[in-house]
Amino acid sequence: MNQQRPVSRSTLEPEPATSPGGSSQRRGGWEGATMRGKTTAGRKVTVPVWVVLERPETIALLLRAGLGLVLLAGGMSKLSQLLDPARQSAILEAYWGPLGYVNSFFDQYLFGGPLGGVLTPWRFLTTLSAFEFVTGALLIAGVLLRPLALVWGFMFWSFVVALPVVTVAGLDPALATYRSPALLVQIRDIGLSGLFFALFVTGAGGYSVDGWWIGPEATRRALNWDALGLLVRLSVALPLLVGGAFHGYGHIQTFGMPAWLLVLTGAALLVNVGVRVAGMATVLIMGWFLMSNFDLGRSVVANMNAVKREYAFFAAGIVLASCGGGRLFSLLAGRAGWARLLRPGFVSGDSPSVHSDALERGSAGDIKGRSPLAG
Repeated sequence: MNQQRPVSRSTLEPEPATSPGGSSQRRGGWEGATMRGKTTAGRKVTVPVWVVLERPETIALLLRAGLGLVLLAGGMSKLSQLLDPARQSAILEAYWGPLGYVNSFFDQYLFGGPLGGVLTPWRFLTTLSAFEFVTGALLIAGVLLRPLALVWGFMFWSFVVALPVVTVAGLDPALATYRSPALLVQIRDIGLSGLFFALFVTGAGGYSVDGWWIGPEATRRALNWDALGLLVRLSVALPLLVGGAFHGYGHIQTFGMPAWLLVLTGAALLVNVGVRVAGMATVLIMGWFLMSNFDLGRSVVANMNAVKREYAFFAAGIVLASCGGGRLFSLLAGRAGWARLLRPGFVSGDSPSVHSDALERGSAGDIKGRSPLAG
């Protein structure tokens, strides 16, 4: 009698089903898919909604959509102003002003050195904005995803070091500028950088142009959710913790929420306790921020740009709410959880490698009864 195979709790790997003759057959969606090499032998399997959300291609799609919207909205907003002669000077003054995004070091480096004869502030910002817009669209479509995710993963750190700040104690600058450390003001960009690196690991997934163009075998891969879940939850936790811990300080984003809620949600993600609930809380926090900042007096592009970073954290919250946070660095995991973080080679009784062996003994949860990425 046929018995449905269990799946691994920490690694999810889609593969095409295998026909009785041994040939690989590609099926629509995940019908006939395999997980950790366990086939359904062509049988139609009804999977719960949370398992659908935990498919690697669905995780990739959510991250692609959220991060792509960040770039798409930012690029559209800046280009609409830079290409309008009536608004060019205003956006350039805003970017190079005391509350802008370019400090004196980068201004001198870009326009005072060898590049000064070629670059102008308008050319530089217009080129960057066009690249931002185009790559945002490519990410959403899933085109050249890994190289683009890698580029933006590093580029978001440049926005941190380029911020003009004055943090000398007792010094009162003549012009209003950033008085909080750049690392705290731009903590959302650091979180976005982490999400881009997570997207680099997941790849484009099956629901992408890369998946159609290169082929499913080049875009489908097993996901070690222990490691990837750690990266995603820390990327979301950092902005929440900073917003709560430094609530009320200048230019610290609080998402319109009380400090205790931000700290509680961020701490749950950090210590890996109640991650699914914290992920849902993140979705609600970001959803409220998106709705509360909508202004009928602004254009669609301006409204999108006002909350662009929150699109990515909203999507990441959905991923965490459905997949959990993995098993690395868990406060309740005891010695095994800490050992996996400090010594990646450590193998305990509930490690992924042991789980894969336990599949043959039927000790893991059934696909209909528990989540394959539960953590």
